[in-house]
Order: sequence, then structure tokens, then C-alpha cells
Amino acid sequence: MMRGPGNWAVAVRTPKGDIAQVSKTIDSPMARHRVWRLPIIRGVIALGESLAIGFRALSISAQYAAQEEGADGEEVETEIPRSVIIVGFVFAIGFALALFKVGPALITGLLPVENGTYFVLLEGLIRVSILVGYLALISLLPDLKRVFQYHAAEHKAINAFEAGEELEPEVVQRYSLIHPRCGTAFLLWVMVIAIFVYAAFGRLPWYWLIVTRIVFLPIIAGIAYELIRFAGKHSDSRVLKVLLAPGLWLQRLTTREPSLDQIEVSIRALREVLSLESKSGDSLVEVMA
Repeated sequence: MMRGPGNWAVAVRTPKGDIAQVSKTIDSPMARHRVWRLPIIRGVIALGESLAIGFRALSISAQYAAQEEGADGEEVETEIPRSVIIVGFVFAIGFALALFKVGPALITGLLPVENGTYFVLLEGLIRVSILVGYLALISLLPDLKRVFQYHAAEHKAINAFEAGEELEPEVVQRYSLIHPRCGTAFLLWVMVIAIFVYAAFGRLPWYWLIVTRIVFLPIIAGIAYELIRFAGKHSDSRVLKVLLAPGLWLQRLTTREPSLDQIEVSIRALREVLSLESKSGDSLVEVMA
């Protein structure tokens, strides 16, 4: 899936081996009101839009993956109920909040740590450890290898595009599978920035721990978005390279070297976004990794 300022597109390899693509426009509030484009606020809006677009992209890919071949050799679409997809998406969000936000706070609350600063630092360490351990664990699952290959294919296509190269599989293959605007790096920075935000509260009763870890997530995500956005525009800065290095290293767990066929799919989605942005007259500020 590729996203530009005003459009997004998803390309899918069908069971028959063809590449299907679906594109949509983005009706963003940031394009209508200046207040939504203010720093931090725009990060919260972008996060919400990314979740919504991701949900729709997963729904589209799931529909194609569910296609079956009939007796006459023609594809027959197997409709996945929208309610099933929504329930799965809600469950995934709830699981992530419980595992990476609320869980570490409650675990730390069970430890004999009274100092507020030490409490938040220990909580942050536990949170990051859970994230790294979780990614390392799921990276061992054979079924996720293909997902991580497509993830890397997206990165390679964007890296080649930003370098001004021709978007051909053999050319794109030469580029890095790491990108500074990756969601994996974003997750890590959300957890690091959370340490500084939660430090203002210190150690709280368990019920306030749950409330603060959920309520302040959008603000933390907005700050992380600004950092990742700034880093993407100043990728040559040595200081930023050092600061962002852990997030880039973490991408090694969520990317795998893709095949040329997989890169071809990522190129199709990227070309569709570039074409739509060109037709709409919008300047392509960035394509999200």
C-alpha cells in the first residue's frame, strides 16, 4: 500500500498471479482547515487516517486473498463479511493497547518501585523489551515472512523513487529495505517519547495508570510523527542518524529481502499514487513507507 498527500493505492497479487489495484482519494481535514495542520495535531490526524486507510487496504487484500477458482476455471469471489473484518481490527487495536501500553504499566506497578522517575524509566524499559521480543517472536513465523517481504518491497520502491531512479524491479531491488519513515521506527519512538511524557505523572494508582497510558497516546503519537517527519526531510544529518539508528535497526525484524515479483507489486501501487497525484495537480510532498 502506498499513500500520497491526496490519494492512496493498494496493489495485490491475485491467486491467478495477476496484479490487481484499487485506489482511493483522501478527504483529509488537514486540507480543509489550517488548525489541523499545526504540529502535533497533524500527527494525531495522520495517525487516525493511517489506521483508517490501513483498515481499508487490509479489507481489500483480504477480499482478493479469499477468491476461489470455480469449476470452469474462472475466479469466484468469496465475500468476507465486513463485520468479521471490523471485529478483527478492533481486537487487534485492543490487543496492542493491552500488550504495549497498559500491560507494561501494570507489570511495573507490581514491583516495589516508589520513586516516580525510576518507575517511569523501568516501565519504558519493559515496554521496549516487550516490543522487541514480540517482533523477534513473530519474525520466526513462516506465514509472516511474506508479509515482511512486501514490507521491504515498499521501502525499496520508495527509496528508489526518492533517489530519482527508474521504477523497474531490477533497479529497485538494489535499494535498501530500510526507510526512516517506517511504522516500525515510529512505534519505537512512541515508546521512547512516552517515557518523558509519563515522567510528569510519576507513579499513579493502577486505574490512573490505565487511563493516562490510553488518553495520552494520541499526543505521544503526534510528537513521534513530527520527529519521523523531520528526520525524513533531513536524512543526511549525522545527529539524526544517530538518534534514529535504533528504529532503523528494529526494521531488520520486520523486513525480509523481497523477490522481483513482490517488488513489482509495490511499484504498481507507487506508480498509481504518482499518477493520481499528478492528475489532481497536487505536489507530491512525500510517499509514506
